[in-house]
Amino acid sequence: MNASAVAMAVGSAVLFGISAPAAKWLLGALDPWLLAGLLYLGAGVGLALVRSFGPADREAAEARLARRDLPWLAASILCGGIAAPVLLMIGLVHVDAAAASLLLTLEGVLTALLAWFVFRENFDRRVAVGMLCIVAGAVVLNWQPGVAVRDLAGPLAIAAACLAWAIDNNLTRKIALADPMQIAMAKGLVAGPVSLAVAFGTGSAVPDIGVAGLGLLAGFLGYGVSLALFVRALRDLGTARTSAYFGLAPFVGALVAVPLFGEPVQVQLFAAGALMAVGVWLHLSERHEHPHTHGEIAHEHRHIHDEHHTHAHDGPVAEGAVHSHFHVHAPLRHAHAHLPDSHHRHTH
Repeated sequence: MNASAVAMAVGSAVLFGISAPAAKWLLGALDPWLLAGLLYLGAGVGLALVRSFGPADREAAEARLARRDLPWLAASILCGGIAAPVLLMIGLVHVDAAAASLLLTLEGVLTALLAWFVFRENFDRRVAVGMLCIVAGAVVLNWQPGVAVRDLAGPLAIAAACLAWAIDNNLTRKIALADPMQIAMAKGLVAGPVSLAVAFGTGSAVPDIGVAGLGLLAGFLGYGVSLALFVRALRDLGTARTSAYFGLAPFVGALVAVPLFGEPVQVQLFAAGALMAVGVWLHLSERHEHPHTHGEIAHEHRHIHDEHHTHAHDGPVAEGAVHSHFHVHAPLRHAHAHLPDSHHRHTH
C-alpha cells in the first residue's frame, strides 16, 4: 500500500470534512449560491497565490496541463463545478437536510461503480466490502428517524448531483498525472465566478468583508488544498480507492461539529466510526500481486528512477531526485504488489 498516497487521500477527507461544519456556520450569513461561489473562488485564488509565491522546484517537478488534457478538464469542471452544485441546490429545495445527507453518500458508490465497470479499474471482494463498510458508516452517521421527502424531484436532483460528481472524479483521474495544484486551481477559478454570477443574478447581496474572507479561507483549505491532495492520491491509488478514503469526510465533519455546535455524542457516531475503521483496514491491508505486462507507454509526470523508470537522460540526474519530463516506458513483464495507479491499468 502506498502510505503517502493514503495519507493524501485521508488528508483530503479531513480538510473537506472540517469545511462542512464551517460552511454550515457561514450559511447563517450567506445564501447557498453565494457561499458556493466564495468557496470555489477561495480555492482557485488561494492555490494561484501558492503557485506564484511557492518554491520553483515544486512546480518544476510536476507536469503542466497539456492541450490534450483540456477537454477532460473542461468536462470535469462542467460536471463537478457547475452542474453538480446546481442540481444539489434544486434538490435541497425539496429535501430536508437529513435526507440530503443520506442521499449524498451516493457519490462514493457511483464513483466506485463507474471506476470499476465503465473505466475498468480493477477491484476484488476485499476492496468492494471495504467500500461498502465506509459507505454504510456514512449512512449510519447521517440517519435520522422521520426523514421526510415531499416528492421525487428533490431526491432525483441530488442523485443526479452525485452522479455528476462521480463522473467528475473519474474524468479527473484522466489528467491526474498533471500538476494537482494546477488542476484544482483551474476548477476553482472557473466554478467560483460562475456560482457568484448566479448568486448575484438571483438577487444575493454583497456580503460583509469579514464573512466573505472566512468563506474564501474555508474554500482554500476545504476545496482547494483538499482537491489538490485528492487529485494527487488519484494518481497512485486509483479512483475507487481514493473515493473510499474520501468517504471519511462526513465522520470528520461530525467530530468537528460536536465541540463547534455543542452537538451531543451519539451512539451513531461510534457505530459509524467502527464501520469506517473496518472499511479503511480492509483497504490498507489489501495486497494485489500477480505477473503483469506493461506495454510501451509515453507520457510526462512527476517521478523518480525506480523499477518502472529506467530511461536515460541527456544530462545527469541525482539519485532519488524527483523530476518531470516526457519519457517512454519500454515493455516490461514482472510481478509485484501494486494498485491501479498510473502505471498499472492493465486488465485482469
